[in-house]
Amino acid sequence: MELILVRHGLPLRREAVDGPADPELSDEGYDQASRLAKYLATESINAIYSSPMQRAMQTADPLSKKIGIPISVVDEIAEFDRLSNEYIPIEELRAANDPRWHKLVAGEWDSESDTFEEFRNRVVSSIETLVNSHASQRIVIVCHGGVINQYLSHVLGISTERGFFYPHYTSIHRVIASQSGLRSLVTLNETAHLR
Repeated sequence: MELILVRHGLPLRREAVDGPADPELSDEGYDQASRLAKYLATESINAIYSSPMQRAMQTADPLSKKIGIPISVVDEIAEFDRLSNEYIPIEELRAANDPRWHKLVAGEWDSESDTFEEFRNRVVSSIETLVNSHASQRIVIVCHGGVINQYLSHVLGISTERGFFYPHYTSIHRVIASQSGLRSLVTLNETAHLR
């Protein structure tokens, strides 16, 4: 089977809100989601899954509408910061030389909902459950940079809290999964649809 992992589009900045920030997509993020839908609509897709967070759901929505497949929500693929009362795009943190950027680069774990081990375990086990439910099919999972990093780290047999690469907004990452348990990374950070 083929697993297509997609990072959500660019969301709005949200700070100091009551409860989880959970921002929606920005105008640029909606454009990215539209381009993603046009690009993936040419492939035979059997199922679409999404994190429950708005930025992921809104990224999956154009593809769902274009190919006529409903979105199934999977809570376990929500990002590690799902309970945070702020969301600042990482590019803004980096550009501003924000201390939070340096914490991310240093691999300091800052989550109100999961320890690193809990996060990695829930991501890997939930994605593996979806993979095993779709033998000989192609599925799309719209989720988050941290989720993608942890699952692909698992596939590659490496362990890192901070992740090993930066997934661009609406980037595509493909994994071929055999019923024997073998997982092979096919592509990383596909962004041709954004040109």
